[in-house]
Amino acid sequence: MPDLFAYTDGACSGNPGPGGWGAVLIARDGDAVVKERNLKGGEAHTTNNRMELLAAINALEALVGPSTLTVVTDSSYVKDGITKWIYGWKAKGWKKKGGEIKNIDLWQRLDAARDRHDVTWKWVKGHAGHPENERADELARAGMAPFKR
Repeated sequence: MPDLFAYTDGACSGNPGPGGWGAVLIARDGDAVVKERNLKGGEAHTTNNRMELLAAINALEALVGPSTLTVVTDSSYVKDGITKWIYGWKAKGWKKKGGEIKNIDLWQRLDAARDRHDVTWKWVKGHAGHPENERADELARAGMAPFKR
């Protein structure tokens, strides 16, 4: 069975401003790519964190059935949120000490999407030459393009 990876990234021109998200889904058998799918989208007025979250959400929601995969992101906000912070938020009824959870709608959607799968989350440094992360960034910028003036 091939190994499945989702490389995700978000971009924003201004924060807030027009933004885009991108995801590269790759099934690998060893070093050989068996299947690949590129996803992208954007919004006219958003934030970088929302686009990072939407990249991961759309990658997970694009999978037809329950899957085992690794999601690779350059966003510590997404990785730390889904692997650490979310458990406290949920235990407190989707609240946090000191105020509201920003982007709660997307955190809840990501939580639901993640629950369908067996996901390992991995962080990589952005803009550091990681080929699939660079491709996800290109897709995010392409997703943002229709909304830039």
